[in-house]
Amino acid sequence: MAPSKDKAAANRRKGTRTREKETEWQERVVQIRRVTKVVKGGKKLSFRAIVVVGNERGQVGVGVGKASDVIGAVKKGVADGKKHIVQVPLTKANSIPHPVVAGGGGAKVMMRPAAPGTGVIAGGAVRTVLELAGVRNILAKQLGSGNPLNNARAAVSALGNLRTFADVAEERGVPIENLYG
Repeated sequence: MAPSKDKAAANRRKGTRTREKETEWQERVVQIRRVTKVVKGGKKLSFRAIVVVGNERGQVGVGVGKASDVIGAVKKGVADGKKHIVQVPLTKANSIPHPVVAGGGGAKVMMRPAAPGTGVIAGGAVRTVLELAGVRNILAKQLGSGNPLNNARAAVSALGNLRTFADVAEERGVPIENLYG
């Protein structure tokens, strides 16, 4: 019994437990852009990274990071994405409970639930957000702007606006069975 306690204490010191938690999160870079700022001495070059972070089990977030190197910008984007996580209610068919339309900046995203076997029918940044959220069957369309950052934020906003029957029943103060009647 004593050796196992020593092993557990050693693992705690090494921090292996935190590494196991970190591996469940996936991150995908949507866009890396070289940006410049004009300063007194000339132009200052830096990078902007748009990163989507999700665990494929109903949690997803979009983050933006800026740094003088690409790796630093991606790390900052991941940290920002983890700060802006939203919960996504998924159905048994790994879809969304109801159709939803949401906007972010000049972009607008429309999403509709789909039957099992349909797959993720979406493009660009919206597809990345949906895949990392764990949605497997959905129809989505980007409307308006083609800006990846605004489309990703609109997709996260749409997923954050979703409500289940249980949520609606609780909000109205009635049992779920009475919602249909």
